Amino acid sequence: MLTPFHLAFQVRDIAEAREFYGTKLGLPEGRSGESWVDFDLFGHQVVAHLNPHLGADGRVPSHRNPVDKHAVPVPHFGVVLTVEDWQSLAEKARAFVDEFIIEPHVRFEGEPGEQWTMFFEDPSGNALEFKAFADIDSQLFAKGQEPQSRAPRRKAVENRSNPG
Repeated sequence: MLTPFHLAFQVRDIAEAREFYGTKLGLPEGRSGESWVDFDLFGHQVVAHLNPHLGADGRVPSHRNPVDKHAVPVPHFGVVLTVEDWQSLAEKARAFVDEFIIEPHVRFEGEPGEQWTMFFEDPSGNALEFKAFADIDSQLFAKGQEPQSRAPRRKAVENRSNPG
């Protein structure tokens, strides 16, 4: 089992972040303070922190790198989902995303890393990517002609954390 990650990111307005992540994306809210709020991103902890220097209309800076004929925003974050969960989220996102950075589609079609992906931004300009694989274990880190299983890597991690 993978352990949850923690990611803190900046936003221009906490109420706006609650609306986007909590109401629109449907992420459960965790702890919060006056200038921050935790969200449960599919079992992972993401924390929106107020950056008052962004201002009411400010946006987090980013740039784009070419990937599979698309301009992918950097930085970005998100989660790898099952295809069924990804399709459900893509349908939900179409109802509230005004403009996708990269429309929901299949990327690397026919290759070992074939994936469903979509990119969009929160109101503060944080780019999010949600992706899915037909078989996460064999495709997430696949390269070359043969999909590679992650099982041996997991065993190695288990052995390091349990030396005796």
